[in-house]
Amino acid sequence: MKLLITGGKGMLGRTLQRVLSRHTLLIADLPEVDITRLDSISQACRSFQPDVIIHCAAMTRVDDCETAEEAAFLVNGKGSENVALAASTCGARLIAISTDYVFDGGLPRPYRETDLAQPVTVYGKSKLAGERAIQTILPERSTILRIAWLYGEDRPSFVHTMLRLGAQDGAPLKVVDDQRGNPTSTDAVAGLVERLLYPPLTGIVHGSCEGECSWFEFTREIFRLAGLKRGVEPCTTAEFPRPAPRPANSRLEKAALAAAGLPAMPDWRDALSRFFTTRR
Repeated sequence: MKLLITGGKGMLGRTLQRVLSRHTLLIADLPEVDITRLDSISQACRSFQPDVIIHCAAMTRVDDCETAEEAAFLVNGKGSENVALAASTCGARLIAISTDYVFDGGLPRPYRETDLAQPVTVYGKSKLAGERAIQTILPERSTILRIAWLYGEDRPSFVHTMLRLGAQDGAPLKVVDDQRGNPTSTDAVAGLVERLLYPPLTGIVHGSCEGECSWFEFTREIFRLAGLKRGVEPCTTAEFPRPAPRPANSRLEKAALAAAGLPAMPDWRDALSRFFTTRR
């Protein structure tokens, strides 16, 4: 199968390259391919003629999006529209990576694929704009795969930041304990993407790992697996204000996967343990 991966040089893209290496791949990333230019991504698709486009390219620095709204919508909104148009022209299916930030985090339960998206950040709004453009252009040939709390090989990720801080001497680290989500490895997501290649599952799909924790609990497990002795203390979101508000609830229910009879995602603890066992 011929697969074109936008943003293929990023953290998830690098894992996809490894996991999907038995397929014929084209890595469409800057500076060679610019998704904000329709002619650029269209030319790549015309030349390569992919069966499936895996769309990972995005502006993902949440706080930067708040201060660079135009750029965020150009990449995450217009860029996704361009990728969908290019896929439509060359007849490819599209698997597009999205985010839990399309929700406001106010529900007391995990978010389902059918729940109303109400983003409160520029990042979330721009990603939702991209989702809607894709579904309008490719309603029958697209999959919107929402993930959350992603970490993986190389950098940057929360796991790498905590490993660096945990190796330093100093007072106990304060880590937010009132935001809950599903830590998710790039390996788990890449494995799901491969399963979604055939048979195709269209529409919105949630693809985070199973189980839940707070950032504080996530950090404690990282330190335990890494053998780090620095202390960790819980704190509130209010103690660490950020330009972009973080959702208190990032948990995603995987109803679409269950309904399709696909295997459940791995538990976040198991995925994290495998990450440390095979860390590159």
